[in-house]
Amino acid sequence: MEDDTHMSNQDAKRPALACDLGAMTAAQRARHRDLGEALRGEIREILELPDGFTFRLPPEAWSTAAEFVLLEKLCCPFVRFQLEMSEDGGPLRLTLTGREGVKEFLGVELGLARG
Repeated sequence: MEDDTHMSNQDAKRPALACDLGAMTAAQRARHRDLGEALRGEIREILELPDGFTFRLPPEAWSTAAEFVLLEKLCCPFVRFQLEMSEDGGPLRLTLTGREGVKEFLGVELGLARG
């Protein structure tokens, strides 16, 4: 019984799996939307992971991806972000992962959910 209570208290401290667009100003929301659209046009490959997704992008998309992550983290603090640039001009990888339920949330929000 004690373990169940501890888990419940821990879960209560976690952010909900829902975007909080109120965490951004109107200007930030507009910029976030523009960055998201730009990144969607740059995706070369989507890799499905057990707990999320990796998007392969051209190296030139680094600054767009980095700015997108800064804004996305405001509204979705429950997502873990990783930007990785390969050596020798290799691809950029943007990975979005998280705890149980995050992959499904991302799949729906990003239009990747399988029907």
